[in-house]
Amino acid sequence: MTDHRLPDPVVRTGDAYELAPDLLIVPDRAVPLVPNIGVVGGSHSVLVVDTGLGPENAERVLALARDYAGGRRLYVTSTHFHPEHAFGAQVFAGEATFLLNRAQAEDLRTKGDGYLAMFRGLDATVARRLDGARVPVPDFVYEHSHDLDLGGRSVRLRAVGRAHSKGDQVITVPDADVLFTGDLAEAGQFAIFPWFPPHDTDVSGLRWIEVMARLAAARPGTVVPGHGAVGGTEVVEDVLGYLRELRDETWARRDSAMSRETIVEEVRAVLIERHPTWAGREWIDPAVACLCGERPDRDPAPDAHRPGGDGAAPDSGAPRPAGSAGYSVG
Repeated sequence: MTDHRLPDPVVRTGDAYELAPDLLIVPDRAVPLVPNIGVVGGSHSVLVVDTGLGPENAERVLALARDYAGGRRLYVTSTHFHPEHAFGAQVFAGEATFLLNRAQAEDLRTKGDGYLAMFRGLDATVARRLDGARVPVPDFVYEHSHDLDLGGRSVRLRAVGRAHSKGDQVITVPDADVLFTGDLAEAGQFAIFPWFPPHDTDVSGLRWIEVMARLAAARPGTVVPGHGAVGGTEVVEDVLGYLRELRDETWARRDSAMSRETIVEEVRAVLIERHPTWAGREWIDPAVACLCGERPDRDPAPDAHRPGGDGAAPDSGAPRPAGSAGYSVG
């Protein structure tokens, strides 16, 4: 366990504010390992987007959602499987339906225990927040997209394919023109590249660029990033621009006689000079390493969950119980 102490990643639900009618945001307050959390309501149901890190934080979020719902049915989802976004969903069991895309459910099943152990090793404060945490299991899974009826408001859950993780999901509230991106987008910081070979190499810079280009083209009015300040289309445009810079600066050097260490040092210096106020500089090095191994003429890895990429028939729209339709929980 590291000697460096991180700030306590506590979710402050008292800071929740109304972003749009019947739509609350619990802001991250620029605290590491605290995500932006959404509570989206309709006439008969309420959806919670992300849970915070561990059971204690999730209990706060559930209490807020329960009070806000006022008897309406509860749903919960996570933008991706990383612990500060999903490892509180267990608290919602019996009170809310946990909905996920299939790829994210598989990430939880296959990598959840490893990430739980890794996060517990970050420092004592994070380990305490994860006391009693276990890998959550979804109640329902969908393939590529699902429209969730909250009553007079439809919320679209959409798997975008491999990018920041293999199971990234975005949540759109069309009537409010709000997009929840999870860690596909951060505001005011360098993109988080969980490139941890040989344990986890699912992040793909090239796929990430494709996803962000599609999101930017849709020009969402309000973007709720995984971390950082809520903004407009510029949030996704800034991330797209940075990822392209990262790719171009890396590829301009990778086939030269430079060592990998020199490439990383040079690209890091260029990107910090261009974005001197951004946080998360520690994520530049793994990002460069990731892009060094990716080429446009070579698929980084098979992606059976990429929308439209596997020839599968479109979903019927109904969520599927975990364990059915070829998906097993174990």
